[in-house]
Amino acid sequence: MKNIPVIGILRGVEQDFFREIMAASFENGLEAIEITMNTPGAGRIVAECRALVPQGKLLGMGTIRSLDEAKAAVDAGAMFMVTPNLDTAVIDFAVLQKIPIVAGALTPTEVYNAWRAGADLIKVFPCGALGGASYIKDLLGPFDDLPLAAVGGVTFENVGDFFRAGAVSVGVSTALFGKQALQGKNAENIGNNVKKFIDRCLQIKDGLLSAT
Repeated sequence: MKNIPVIGILRGVEQDFFREIMAASFENGLEAIEITMNTPGAGRIVAECRALVPQGKLLGMGTIRSLDEAKAAVDAGAMFMVTPNLDTAVIDFAVLQKIPIVAGALTPTEVYNAWRAGADLIKVFPCGALGGASYIKDLLGPFDDLPLAAVGGVTFENVGDFFRAGAVSVGVSTALFGKQALQGKNAENIGNNVKKFIDRCLQIKDGLLSAT
């Protein structure tokens, strides 16, 4: 998970339209899509779309708040799991099932405990509420070797700030897919928005690598 720069987050999307979003997004460079557990029929959507996921792409489930929800995600066929909170029982379960987990954390103590418990990636959420990119930079002072994913407040305009601050990944919803495109159920525009966002992220990350 730490090598995937952008995780697309979808909440409250209808099943038929989800297939269109997934296809358009994967075709335009997105590597991982997370559908939230509190989306109506989320488990059914993952179960039915899992076979349609292209090789090398990932379809996961997020907003997993408890061990019971983690078990339901595994039963549905989730390829990775994302939590909004720190629950070490959920991390232990994911490790046991050999499923990548992006564990939610906010405070320095939570960030460290998520990593110590075995999280593949640490989701700093809600990142924007505590200063955005500057908060990521502050966390990486003492925790410079931890893979942090910024979630909450990430936009096309400021995504570079998060990567320059040291985040290895970002989780993005409407800023990635496009609010109007989602509301209008325009898969073509969603694909164009995704490509634009991914291209920007890759350009920024390539620039950072070239500078080192």
